[in-house]
Amino acid sequence: MPPTTSASVSPPVLEPFIRSLDVAAHKNHLDDPNYYAKYSRSLITKSTVNSFMTGTGDAIYKSLAPLLETTSHELILVTCFWARSSSLQTLNQVLRNLSHKAIYRGTEKIRVRLCFSSSSIFQKLFHKQSVDGQIYDQSSWMTQFGLPDPSELGGLDLQIKSVFILPFSVMHPKFIIVDRQTVVLPSCNISWEEWFEGAITCTGPIVNQFTKFYEEFWLRQSPLPDLPATTQDDSKPWHADVAETSDLGHANIVTHFSSTTKPSTISAIPTVFLPSPHRRNPQFQPFASTEGVTAPPTPLNAFILTLLSKAEKTIRIQSPNITSPPVLSAILAALQRGIDVSILTSSRLMILEQLVTAGTTTSRCVNTLIKRYKKLSSPRPAYDEEAAIAEPRLGKLKVSYFEPMGGAKSRGQEGGEPQQSHLKMMIADGEVVVLGSGNLDRASWFTSQELGVAFFDGGLVGEVERMVEKAMEGRVRVVFDSEGV
Repeated sequence: MPPTTSASVSPPVLEPFIRSLDVAAHKNHLDDPNYYAKYSRSLITKSTVNSFMTGTGDAIYKSLAPLLETTSHELILVTCFWARSSSLQTLNQVLRNLSHKAIYRGTEKIRVRLCFSSSSIFQKLFHKQSVDGQIYDQSSWMTQFGLPDPSELGGLDLQIKSVFILPFSVMHPKFIIVDRQTVVLPSCNISWEEWFEGAITCTGPIVNQFTKFYEEFWLRQSPLPDLPATTQDDSKPWHADVAETSDLGHANIVTHFSSTTKPSTISAIPTVFLPSPHRRNPQFQPFASTEGVTAPPTPLNAFILTLLSKAEKTIRIQSPNITSPPVLSAILAALQRGIDVSILTSSRLMILEQLVTAGTTTSRCVNTLIKRYKKLSSPRPAYDEEAAIAEPRLGKLKVSYFEPMGGAKSRGQEGGEPQQSHLKMMIADGEVVVLGSGNLDRASWFTSQELGVAFFDGGLVGEVERMVEKAMEGRVRVVFDSEGV
């Protein structure tokens, strides 16, 4: 693994981002949560990255199980969609093991909080319409959520809570906090889909940002109780035995940057926490042009737009769907400034949901983007040579769709092979990577609650790119490449 080269948070990106949030403070103050609105710089922090992994949601949860099972006092798991699945089976075994641990040591119960937003159409239609959400009695744990019998979890102080607001306000973040020391930021839900996912694990001050977000929204501003006094052994975050990369097949690649004897080289790096609160009003304007559509100025939205406008060389995007008008306009503007843009997305992922929430599909939006790019790249008329010389070189555009190796398989026949790409990732200039729950679609940008994190470190970006590129080998279909035109 090449040595990391920690990059400072670049003022060309950070300062315009902070200014945009300051200007929008009066709007963001009405959001939920809104604790950062008065002081946007409070979102700037640092983190130490311990691991990054790719693969299906099932594979990622199996890789995370050793970390989750080290929980001594408190496990907080927030996801969007909850369904019976192999990843749920892995979580169930983690819960059983934690219960056994608490009972064996004969001390207080381990506090477990499971939070989600969606489990079925029926659940969403009849859900309590309040951000206070619903808390479920243990009599429903087995039948409704597929959890172990409560008698198997006697060592846990377990609570399940859901929040969903009609018509489209799903709480989309996914994160896990272990003993308020380690945080996991995965792209996958507790669900059955065999999709390509990613997850990053961190320690350091970034954990406090996740804890604050959890308190403000899921606890409704009541603080978390203090954790019990810890011994020296159980106060240390978990680390792998060896710092190395393992390729387990089917795009399941795991890199541990630290071990029990070797600290992470990606330490105390500049990091920005990027929440994006939900909204009930989707702002649909069926007969209006999308050119002037303005997205809510949430920290995540503002950061993505700033990154697209301030990138100096390259932008790399991997997103399940791309239907957000402001994003598409910003991508085209970046290309016009001479920025090379590479996009990997899906052609047929959740098409019905796209039509309902955006009135279009990713494939339509991608085709429109390509057409507009071709128009920009058309030769200038002879009389306009002076204007053509004054303009910057048009950036290169490459657009690809994810394709499963060996072709698409029906549910239950995947054999561990990811069928769609669900990773949400944006990289700019090889120096900053944004990961989290936010897609580049209209739902994520206008109605869903989302959560992202920006990491400023060239070494980390290089490792993430290397792993994703390795995982994508044989799973990409190029639909447009301006270099080959």
